[in-house]
Amino acid sequence: MREWQSLSHVRWECKYHIVIVPKYRKKVLYGKFRQKVGEILRDLCRQKGVEVLEGHAMPDHIHMCLSIPPKYSVSHVIGFLKGKSAVLIHRRLLNERRMTGLHFWATGYCVSTVGLDEDVIRAYIRHQDKREKDQLELDFDQDE
Repeated sequence: MREWQSLSHVRWECKYHIVIVPKYRKKVLYGKFRQKVGEILRDLCRQKGVEVLEGHAMPDHIHMCLSIPPKYSVSHVIGFLKGKSAVLIHRRLLNERRMTGLHFWATGYCVSTVGLDEDVIRAYIRHQDKREKDQLELDFDQDE
């Protein structure tokens, strides 16, 4: 049986696979910057009571498997994460002090619910690097 969580009047299991991308899908998530962005997103999730079940940053996008309490909508949580993280990325990592126009993430996001396929989704997120490398090798093989 799966582990259900509870609030004062509800028992729930609401898990989502979410993908967000930097503006213009720029490949900027490398090295220490990638690690710091991950820390910022984890801290913001903790503030909202959102549990990060799995997360992985690729150079041009981030996959996360989140457990979001039913008191928040998915769009509210993603808006909070993208908005606050953009400000923190500019202030802490890019050392910009202006107050407006601090964009880092592209406008949209991708979300799907995670039901009985949770283990498959978490494995997919965990092994994203290998999948992309294998796909690149496959593309090169087809060109020959």
